[in-house]
Amino acid sequence: MSAYASSKLLGQVLSSECPSRKILEHLTSKWAVLVLRCLSDGVHRFSELKQRIEGISEKMLAQTLKTLEQDGFILRTVYPVVPPKVEYQLTISGSQAAEKVMYLVGWIEMKLPEILEGKK
Repeated sequence: MSAYASSKLLGQVLSSECPSRKILEHLTSKWAVLVLRCLSDGVHRFSELKQRIEGISEKMLAQTLKTLEQDGFILRTVYPVVPPKVEYQLTISGSQAAEKVMYLVGWIEMKLPEILEGKK
């Protein structure tokens, strides 16, 4: 059992000290949600992700991919070829997280007319 799992903060996301807040922030950022959405379709290269996610800058995409990789949600594979080839895919945890995030996205899209109506 990890030190965190045995700590008093486990499951205490409402606590300002809970490390799960940072992961929650990473997973629910606008760009992370869209990256997870794309990668839930399978393996993609950086340029493919950039093309699919309208409005994302290269810097923001690179930063989002790096953060999700550091958190263990994305696997980055570099191939020893010229020109360099790098591919991104979801890890098992990433697939599980993407499934949950996509449930929320689906709910938003289904409820969008009601949500927009409520803004009037």
